[in-house]
Amino acid sequence: MNSFDWLTHMGIPTVDKFDIVEIKFKGGRKEYYRNIDRISLTTGDPVVVDVPNGHHIGYVSLQGELVRLQMQKRKIKDDDNILRIYRVATQKDLEKWEEAKNREIPTLYRAKQIIDEMKMEMKLSDVEFQSDNSKATFYYSADDRVDFRELIKSLASEFKIRVEMRQISLRQEAGRLGGIGVCGRELCCSTWIYDFKSVNTSAARYQNLSLNPTKLSGQCGRLKCCLNYELDTYMAALSDIPEVDKPLQTEAGSAKLQKTDIFRKLMWFSYNNDNNWHSITCERVSEILELNSKGVIPFDLRTNHGKEQEDLINKSNLELEMLDKKFSKNKKSKKKKKPRNPGENPAISNESIKPEIRSNNPKSEIRQNSSKPEAKPNRPSSEKSPQNRQNPPRKNVENRSNAVENQEKGTQIPREVNSDQAPKKKKNNRRRFNSKNKGEQNKGDQNAGQ
Repeated sequence: MNSFDWLTHMGIPTVDKFDIVEIKFKGGRKEYYRNIDRISLTTGDPVVVDVPNGHHIGYVSLQGELVRLQMQKRKIKDDDNILRIYRVATQKDLEKWEEAKNREIPTLYRAKQIIDEMKMEMKLSDVEFQSDNSKATFYYSADDRVDFRELIKSLASEFKIRVEMRQISLRQEAGRLGGIGVCGRELCCSTWIYDFKSVNTSAARYQNLSLNPTKLSGQCGRLKCCLNYELDTYMAALSDIPEVDKPLQTEAGSAKLQKTDIFRKLMWFSYNNDNNWHSITCERVSEILELNSKGVIPFDLRTNHGKEQEDLINKSNLELEMLDKKFSKNKKSKKKKKPRNPGENPAISNESIKPEIRSNNPKSEIRQNSSKPEAKPNRPSSEKSPQNRQNPPRKNVENRSNAVENQEKGTQIPREVNSDQAPKKKKNNRRRFNSKNKGEQNKGDQNAGQ
């Protein structure tokens, strides 16, 4: 119920200042009084105001041009019915008012006991004493009309005071008592709401809220006022959502509406009340409604095509999958390592590879057929045994003699000749010849020829 004067710092001249001031009383009640004597007031000052049959004390809550706007909003006329402000409250006025307020709680408890004794169907919520201690106002709430004439007589005789009974609604009662709402903040009706609007269950339906009365009702026992806060936004969003009064007809079955997401523009349907829900857009829903109105039944909620079109789509998908598999296989074959050449593999020895490579070379055949033992690179076999110098291997001598005879006759030299007559080759790691060995072998060949 606090109001902020946002026009005070705007430099408006004070010559034509509005002379009506807003005064706040207990429980958030606000009334308007005229400042006839042009008393200089500030927000929060206690003032003594005129009331019927006495005077009362309240606090200044608003003044200036904003008061004119508030009166127009609350539809209060600026006429002679508006009472005046007497003065700023003095210390004696405040002390007398404190004495009157101290009587409120004992009076409330005693009045409730009297109501219970008289068995009246009403609920007493608050009591307010005037600052001059001449009148007390009793606030109550009831569902039906109550005859409280006997109650007023008993209360006046009990407290020796003039009694006024005022009926208020349950929302006003919650505003006067105050409290904390489920949101964790102070109740809106006790802070800023002064004009209570009716709240219907349709507001909860538009917002897709559960119709549980315990969750939708506030502390006053009525529907929460905050249900009206976002209602206009929901109504504007619902204008683009189609109304589905009956299930949608498709070849897959009748689809029933289960849920609507208003702001995302999505609607969930289920076939024959199954647990599987299918979400589609509002545009698609309106399209299906138009087709059903024309007598056309789509295949399902998402497509209009039949089974033939679906088979074609499945075939195309299979072809794409086959292409993907081939492509993936080609990639895998490229990633595999190529086999090494036989010469590069260290596990294969040179002895086992070279005969296969040299099989087409006639010189390699001669070397394979020769039974001459291999000589070590450092010490050739010719140096070891002097017999080999004079008497070379018998097989080599025969080969040489056959070669000479063939040359004389003019015949072609056979392929199998001694390895010594083959053209020299680059140094091989397997067999090395020294100059000494060559000379000794030539002498042995001459002797063999003779």
